[in-house]
Amino acid sequence: MKRNLQLLIIDPQNDFCDLPPDYLPDNPATRKPHAPALPVPGAHQDMLRLAGLINRGRLGLSAISVTLDAHHRFDIAHPTFWLAHDGAPVAPFTPISAADVRAARYLPRNGASARVLAYLDALEAAGRYQLMVWPVHCEIGSWGGCVHADVRAAYNRWEDAALGVVGKLLKGSNPWTEHYSAVMAEVPDATDPGTELNLAFLDGLAPAEQIYIAGEAGSHCVKASVEHIAAHFAERFGAASLARLALLTDCISPVAGFEPQYQDFLASMQARGVQLVQSGEVLQELLKNAR
Repeated sequence: MKRNLQLLIIDPQNDFCDLPPDYLPDNPATRKPHAPALPVPGAHQDMLRLAGLINRGRLGLSAISVTLDAHHRFDIAHPTFWLAHDGAPVAPFTPISAADVRAARYLPRNGASARVLAYLDALEAAGRYQLMVWPVHCEIGSWGGCVHADVRAAYNRWEDAALGVVGKLLKGSNPWTEHYSAVMAEVPDATDPGTELNLAFLDGLAPAEQIYIAGEAGSHCVKASVEHIAAHFAERFGAASLARLALLTDCISPVAGFEPQYQDFLASMQARGVQLVQSGEVLQELLKNAR
């Protein structure tokens, strides 16, 4: 009997890929080529390996799910949200703490300091991340928010062969909270159910005998998603269920400068029973499942 083997692809989007020039179409609005906003070193090759895996092993896959960052330009983690104390713009890759806002080193442009402070206090109390101002990325409707071309072509072939639909999960459209994880926002917004624990998404993964996980970036969205999935699986199915999760380590890369956080994440997951695998190993499993 064919096994239920699922592939989960986290944020395989143009803005996160270090794409070569021939992958950068012209932007007619600027008359310059598009450029990724937040390229992760190694991500383009990750996506080529992933596309190759899907193309060669697609008949062994039972389901494919893709998560997509989907932000507004005005977002608490974008420069457009902030001003420095002297009215200057805030540069990307600036960390901002609750103490910074209380000291007026950085302030929200719209004056909503009380709401921002409540968010930052909750974020810092959780201890997972400090607010980072990223370049505007994965803006809804933008080229940067689209899926890497080879990955999309590969999963389209799976759809044609399986007569199936690749599940798409958009996250990050609430501008008041960071939403690295596909499962829930870092600080859920009580007024927005889309930021709360996504049980429907988790229920879709639950029947899988194996969930192969790839995508970008290993230090942030992959890390946050897998940590939440692992916590839910351990609580619902027991610690042994984490062996059903397999990280494709040659199809994942961290944001530059966050390599230690990524390595710590891999070590932590492996210690809990999550598998660390290479795409070549997974291909053999998929080919066997396709027979």
